[in-house]
Amino acid sequence: MPRYAFKIEYDGKGFSGWQRQKSLKTVQGEIEASLRKLDPSISSIFGAGRTDAGVHAVAQVAHCDLAENWDNFKLKEALNFHLKPNKISILDVRMVSEKFHARFSAIKRKYLFRLISRRSPLTIESGLAWHIKYELNLSLMLQAKKYLIGKHDFTTFRSTSCQSKSPVKTIDSIEIKKILLTYGNEYQFEFSAPSFLHNQVRSFVGTLEKVGSGILDPSYVKHALLSKDRSLCGPVSPPDGLYLMDVAYPENPF
Repeated sequence: MPRYAFKIEYDGKGFSGWQRQKSLKTVQGEIEASLRKLDPSISSIFGAGRTDAGVHAVAQVAHCDLAENWDNFKLKEALNFHLKPNKISILDVRMVSEKFHARFSAIKRKYLFRLISRRSPLTIESGLAWHIKYELNLSLMLQAKKYLIGKHDFTTFRSTSCQSKSPVKTIDSIEIKKILLTYGNEYQFEFSAPSFLHNQVRSFVGTLEKVGSGILDPSYVKHALLSKDRSLCGPVSPPDGLYLMDVAYPENPF
C-alpha cells in the first residue's frame, strides 16, 4: 500500500486537540473522516505531534497508507474540499517510503509561542495569542532561558499526565524577542528540540512570563529545574499562543 505524508496547517480553536477522541471534534478525527470519503479502507493517520486543545499548527506532519496510488496534487485538492468548513488546510502531499513515520522519523520539532502585551482586549488576535495587560522585562527572561537549554531532567516542566517514559529531554535552542506593535508589544518565544514533554513549552512560557513580570528572579528557573518538583513550575500558559511551526526529518519529504 502506498504511504503518503501530509503537511497540515490548522487553527486549534474549536478542536479538542490533535488526537482522535470519542464524541469530541479533533483535527485527526476530521482529517480521517475526510480521507475515508476518498478511501474507506484507511484506519488511522499518524501525526508528528499531539497538540492540545486550542493549540495551532503551521506545519504539522502526518502520514497514512492508502489502498491506491494518488496524484499528489489531486489528493491534496480532494482532501481540502472534504475538510471544509473546518479551519484545517492540507498544504502539501507527498508519496513517501514505507519506512517513513511522521512521529518516529522526526529528528527536530520547533514551536512558537506568541504573547501580546496591551491594555485593550484582543479582537483579531483573540485565541491566537496569550493576552496580558502589563509589560515584560525581556532582559530578565533572556537570563532565565539559559538554564533551560541543554539536556536536563525536566520533571518540573512536564504535565503530571505526561506519558513519556523519561523526563530527560534536550532543548537545542530558545529564542525570545520583543516586537513593537502600534498598540503594545508582542513577545515571541521559539523552542527547538528533538521532542518535547506534554505541556513542556507552555510550562516554560508560564514560568518565563513570571520572570519577565518581576514576580520571579531569573535564578528561580535554575532552582525549579534542579528541584524536579512540578509544584515549583509557574502557571501553565494558555494554549492560545502556541504553534507547531516545523518538523524536520533526515530526508525532508516536502
